[in-house]
Amino acid sequence: MLGLKLKTDPRWVTIVESNIQEILTDHAWCEQKAATNAISIITINSEKVDLVTEMLKIAREELEHFEMVHEIIKERGLELGRERKDDYVNELAKFMIKGGSRNQALVDRLLFSAMIEARSCERFKVLSQNIQDEKLATFYRDLMISEAGHYTTFLGFARKYTEKTDVDKRWQEWIEYETSIITNYGKQETIHG
Repeated sequence: MLGLKLKTDPRWVTIVESNIQEILTDHAWCEQKAATNAISIITINSEKVDLVTEMLKIAREELEHFEMVHEIIKERGLELGRERKDDYVNELAKFMIKGGSRNQALVDRLLFSAMIEARSCERFKVLSQNIQDEKLATFYRDLMISEAGHYTTFLGFARKYTEKTDVDKRWQEWIEYETSIITNYGKQETIHG
């Protein structure tokens, strides 16, 4: 369904398990950034009522996920920690079309967002299937389903709002680009790292 060409090596979970606090902190901040992204899309495209409605739902859900991760952190006697830089997302952002029309920028922002959700969904699946901690396995299975929904929402809106962009062709370009950079990741105890 996700169309990703390279799957995460399940051995990444061993790295994650070596520092649960780091993965939880990184994950919490990923959720916060996802909420902020949805709000940014609203701010720039406030005239698109259906898009605003769905982005509000996503922003709320991402903040709920942030809160859920924060609760797990507190339950385990850990600390949230400072916000982390996400090199994977920053590298993906370089692929967004610069210039062009406002509409092209929206479509590419939606595809960028879909790509992040697709990879997050895939990572959550790997975690849910391989992590020894049963509570976290269930937690990541539930979040995997949510991320898949976000992925399809972003992709659906890209298709809806396109004017000149061949969305399927551009999505394949995003997949190829993501494939070229993901080989640098999966070596740290972070969601995308």
